[in-house]
Amino acid sequence: QVQLQESGPGLVKPSQTLSLTCTVSGGSITTNYYYWSWIRQPPGKGLEWMGAIVYSGSTYYSPSLKSRTSISRDTSKNQFTLQLSSVTPEDTAVYYCARRWVVSGTSRFDSWGQGTQVTVSS
Repeated sequence: QVQLQESGPGLVKPSQTLSLTCTVSGGSITTNYYYWSWIRQPPGKGLEWMGAIVYSGSTYYSPSLKSRTSISRDTSKNQFTLQLSSVTPEDTAVYYCARRWVVSGTSRFDSWGQGTQVTVSS
């Protein structure tokens, strides 16, 4: 019954920082075995995993985005956030937050937000 909802500005100017928040309801972001992830899909392209913050607070990032990606959380609000710095038009995409269950070699996304369009343009 967990639900995820992305929020944040839909338009960001080049060189600025993209900041999105995922609000989780019906479940706690500190629940064991779950990774709280950000995934994006540029126009006409496939899904790209960006990174995640796990139930313990540890973070993991895609090597291609690590240098300018930061994921954090606010457990009091049951939210986790994405910050992507120095954006370019190539960062235009639909951004999703999602929950991934990871335990004993088994891994699957079991809940997704509906996604939010972010356009990088001057």
